Amino acid sequence: MATVSASSRLHLLLLSAVLALLAASGCARLPPRGELPPEHALPVAHDAALDRAFLPRLEQHPGESGFRLVSDGVEAFALRGLSARYAERSLDVQYYIWHDDLTGWMLARELVRAADRGVRVRLLLDDMDARAHNFALAGLDAHPNIEVRLFNPFASRRGTASKLAEGMTAFSRINHRMHNKAWIADNRIAITGGRNVGDEYFAASEQINFVDTDYAVLGPAVAQLSDAFDRYWNSTAVYPVAVLSPELVTPQTLDKLRAGDADRRRQVAESAWAQSLADNAAVRRIQSGELDVHWTPRWQVLADDPLKALKAPDPKARSEVLRGFGQAMRDSTSTITLISPYFVPGDAGTTSLVDAVTDGRRVRIITNSLAANDVAAVHGGYSKYRERLVDGGVSLWELKPASGPGADKSLFGSSGASLHTKAAIMDAQTVFVGSFNLDPRSVSLNCEQGVLATHPALAEELGVIFERMTDGDRAWRVDRDAKGRLQWRDGVRTEHRDPDASLSRRITARLLRWLPLDSQL
Repeated sequence: MATVSASSRLHLLLLSAVLALLAASGCARLPPRGELPPEHALPVAHDAALDRAFLPRLEQHPGESGFRLVSDGVEAFALRGLSARYAERSLDVQYYIWHDDLTGWMLARELVRAADRGVRVRLLLDDMDARAHNFALAGLDAHPNIEVRLFNPFASRRGTASKLAEGMTAFSRINHRMHNKAWIADNRIAITGGRNVGDEYFAASEQINFVDTDYAVLGPAVAQLSDAFDRYWNSTAVYPVAVLSPELVTPQTLDKLRAGDADRRRQVAESAWAQSLADNAAVRRIQSGELDVHWTPRWQVLADDPLKALKAPDPKARSEVLRGFGQAMRDSTSTITLISPYFVPGDAGTTSLVDAVTDGRRVRIITNSLAANDVAAVHGGYSKYRERLVDGGVSLWELKPASGPGADKSLFGSSGASLHTKAAIMDAQTVFVGSFNLDPRSVSLNCEQGVLATHPALAEELGVIFERMTDGDRAWRVDRDAKGRLQWRDGVRTEHRDPDASLSRRITARLLRWLPLDSQL
């Protein structure tokens, strides 16, 4: 009887696994979407709570939009939760990720409570994360005042194997995701930027929290964000969950969700973070209406076409966000400050940034260090261009993974941090905040969104945040030492390799650096 070697057994096992995955996905096809009547944001009025709260300010600034930078995680959570609580007409909510954790459940509960009051709720999620919550989303959709739609959904609605198989057999489609984030209440106030929904985005995680930034927006720019939401909501790339899982969109599913509320309420009652909200200064400011907002007639909402991946053959031409953001950088005359967690500039981007320095502009960048980056492959792609940037005169910092002795909890959370802010300052005047990373995936694969606003106070505030991020307690300055070696220094320590990263992580990033993966990063 013939024997089979260990390596052959492994090859057979892998082949069997691949065949099983392909078989599992063989019948996975998206159902007919059908023609859906177009739906649009409800118009503003004058008699609801949010109307009364903001109309006096709007009347003082005709034609202008108001912007507030939101870098505090608790404030970011409270703005979403309280605007939902006060909404009387509509909530339009769009996210890439919505975790089923403490903060995710608390905000979902606010959506249901609003719907119970008669508020129209439209929830639009990317299906890469949403598929895992299919039962809960179907239950929400069963509410008469809630509709849930999913961007570029998987045909298979459960099971890891079927998800992987569909990803393999339909990779060119599945590889394109909706990375946009927006929370719009009564078409009066919008929150948009880098944050998804989950504990780590709102300084509620006991492990790693993201350093993130949003815009809170008032005025005409809110209507433009609503227009962008409608463009996605009505796109053929978006499917109602009722079309994908009609058997689950039933009153019984919603009843099961409501039945589980008691356990979740106990979780909230036991959470020190949730209980601290009552005494939080940011929450009190929102409730009292004392939030500072900067008004300007100079702003631009940028949102990619939801069918971006199917449009122009030139990847750069596919991104409206890149066009607007890139033009703002080209128009700068003195300084460019970039904050990007996933930073893979490529040859063209690196050359452009170095040329800006050559032209006399100061270019400053902060991104994640290898130890702080949650995707080692991205760091491998970024490291290809790091030395060229440093040698070209770009000032470069990498965020540390954990807070130092001088770091404050509002910036870094409880025990560690990872950069998630996507923002920029041009000439101490114009500020960009959005979902757009400076990497190939944001340029050509994912749909993105962002807002440019010109006001010196906004630039000054983001500049202060940048200075705090790049302080030696929080970040490494990357440059050359006297011998020409790349070095990481924080005023106390100096390292000559990626600091605080394990050997295995450095090896992984190094190996991935040489693979032709840049277009996917």
